[in-house]
Amino acid sequence: MGCKDMNEDFLNKKLEERRQQNALRQLRLSDNAVDFCSNDYLGIVKNDLINPHFSPEGLKHGSTGSRLLAGNYPLIEEAERFIAQFHQADSGLIFNSGYDANTGLLSSIPQRGDTLIYDQLSHASIRDGIRLSFARSFSFMHNSLEELESQLRAAKGNIFVVTESVFSMDGDMAPLQEICGLCKKYKAHLIVDEAHATGVVGRRGEGLVQQLGLQEECFARIHTFSKALGCHGAIVLGSGLLRNFLVNFSRPFIYTTALPEISIAAILVSYQLFPQMDVERNHLDKLIDTFQKELSHFSRAQDGLGLLTSNTPIQGVIVPGNDEVRNISKRFAEVNLDVRPILYPSVARGKERLRVVLHSFNTSEELEKLILCLSSLHK
Repeated sequence: MGCKDMNEDFLNKKLEERRQQNALRQLRLSDNAVDFCSNDYLGIVKNDLINPHFSPEGLKHGSTGSRLLAGNYPLIEEAERFIAQFHQADSGLIFNSGYDANTGLLSSIPQRGDTLIYDQLSHASIRDGIRLSFARSFSFMHNSLEELESQLRAAKGNIFVVTESVFSMDGDMAPLQEICGLCKKYKAHLIVDEAHATGVVGRRGEGLVQQLGLQEECFARIHTFSKALGCHGAIVLGSGLLRNFLVNFSRPFIYTTALPEISIAAILVSYQLFPQMDVERNHLDKLIDTFQKELSHFSRAQDGLGLLTSNTPIQGVIVPGNDEVRNISKRFAEVNLDVRPILYPSVARGKERLRVVLHSFNTSEELEKLILCLSSLHK
């Protein structure tokens, strides 16, 4: 029997549910529109900043195996030491993606009888890692210190608190100093995902943890290379003991082919570049400030629209309803603005939004055009 004869109606049933919700995901090309959607915050990819400093000659395009078999090599260990030193950590272990890093860390470290407590707006990779763990898990309301403390009081076993430093959909920051204080009070281990802070937050783009001087307070930090750094992969930072544990028990690390030399070399180039990109970070800060000030009237809107408060490149404009936010995104595309809709169930119902992402390469004129388009929505 050929594949064409197979009954695949069971697949279509779930897809049809998504169609009915107008939430069916589809791949889409940018068509050279003005980029207000990518995670290329510093323009490292758009401006092709890595290639002029990068010579692929002699670098392998494949690693031929997992790190524990044929896939380990000097350059990847050198990169781990260099990146750990930059982020003021004892040690680091590179994973193939931020998703792998989060699932690999959270599925292996907490054991049966332990407790995982996480911010309810944590990224899907964090939630999936927690789901794979044998530990009990509880969420706390977004950035609610009161609810976090309530969960900590009831926690048993080894306790792990997980949060992002910059949240990927809202663009706001976690109150890390206060969270650190609670973790110390209840002897909990703090895990911070710095994916959307790396390269952008801090004087050299080192992330929120180091900006606040809290690196000694964290059990683990995750820095990804695929956002502002313009590469691929991620690193889990912590103690040498944590690194050794992950090498032995983290399945997404053990059972996957390692990143090749050519990828690691690009990551090292980016780590030479982004700490020096002060002009880009300053321009980005000005765009963020202008966006928040010019659209402050959204907070007074009576039609369900709203602007989330954020001093990071991620700016959320709430447009309730999958149909409505999708239609607005299409209208913006018609005037050459690439702003993507975030639909339910990726966000809570009623919190559908345009996820506007600002970049150092966006001009003041491009931003003004976007602001005018957004301002027209509730006139």
